[in-house]
Amino acid sequence: MAKESRLRERWNRKMIRIFLIGALCGVMITAAVTYGFAIPANNTYWRMEIWKRGGAAWTSDKNGHFGWRWMVEPIPDTPRAKPVIVPSSHPNVRTERL
Repeated sequence: MAKESRLRERWNRKMIRIFLIGALCGVMITAAVTYGFAIPANNTYWRMEIWKRGGAAWTSDKNGHFGWRWMVEPIPDTPRAKPVIVPSSHPNVRTERL
């Protein structure tokens, strides 16, 4: 009887350790996901950057690869230079004498 109770006690401790290690891993993974996704998404600065640049989303291609993709062409930080229109010069038209 005593041997059986020691085995049961050892088994219970082992199961408790496995449970606590699993819970700790779950907490760490949840913290990493929160730090990686939720905090930047709730930060006004990053939300405005994504909004100003046209918005983006997670996408998946036909091969199953996931990635972050802009939904429209991103607006650059620096404004584009306006095209310069050069006025055409008036050529001197000379008539040829034959």
